[in-house]
Amino acid sequence: MMTLSIRTLLYDVLLLLELGLFFVFFAPLFLRIFNAGNLFGMAVSAICFLLTLFHRPFGQLLSRIWGNLCGKCVLSILALLLTAGIAFAGFCSVKMVQYYQNPPQTPCTVVVLGCKVKGTVPSLMLQRRLEAAKGYLQQHPEVSCIVSGGKGTGEDISEAQAMKTYLTAAGIAADRILMEDRSTDTHENLLFSKQILEQQGLPNRITILTDGFHQYRAHRMATELGLESWSVSGKTRRILIPTYWVREWMALFEQFLGMA
Repeated sequence: MMTLSIRTLLYDVLLLLELGLFFVFFAPLFLRIFNAGNLFGMAVSAICFLLTLFHRPFGQLLSRIWGNLCGKCVLSILALLLTAGIAFAGFCSVKMVQYYQNPPQTPCTVVVLGCKVKGTVPSLMLQRRLEAAKGYLQQHPEVSCIVSGGKGTGEDISEAQAMKTYLTAAGIAADRILMEDRSTDTHENLLFSKQILEQQGLPNRITILTDGFHQYRAHRMATELGLESWSVSGKTRRILIPTYWVREWMALFEQFLGMA
């Protein structure tokens, strides 16, 4: 009787955890953030919830499928794919944590990666990157800064212009800030920033300033372009970290496929 009660309690706790996980990925929708990360997170947590809720019929179904050779092959392949996916996500997460904060011992040019601008005003995520950039530039007055980002949909000015305006208003001298206002993605951010480094006669050593979850992928791109890179990260709102973390797994998988 005691064993049954403990089992029921654990079952209820598992359902609550899965339901909680679903709302962790659902919550960013209230901030009008919907991407592959929270879609995938909601889907996985919903599937886990349903499998737990209907574990008996699901277990019976698996037993029937396992009962023939073809079923064994299919389930074995699915198990291998699931294991590989978990291993890949674990590997990426370890590397993402490793590059979350990795400032250089010798200060070097800061490259601030662009993010959404609402009209002419940097989004909250971009503002947090800029606050981190401001702090770093104030600590190292000899360092130059490249603000990188073109003009996207719904933006009245380029992300680079919005970032320069924000930093100069915060007291950073305009002549320390170089604008790269053509890029549309992270690869172009770094490629066009490298061209500015070369034009200005600056070393190919940069401190990438973006959100922590984004640093590892940005570092990989910088390395491919022949740049030495370090990382200083803006503070991401905690409610958004799971969504963007999962989305970053997908972007890294796409990056690995592209390299292959």
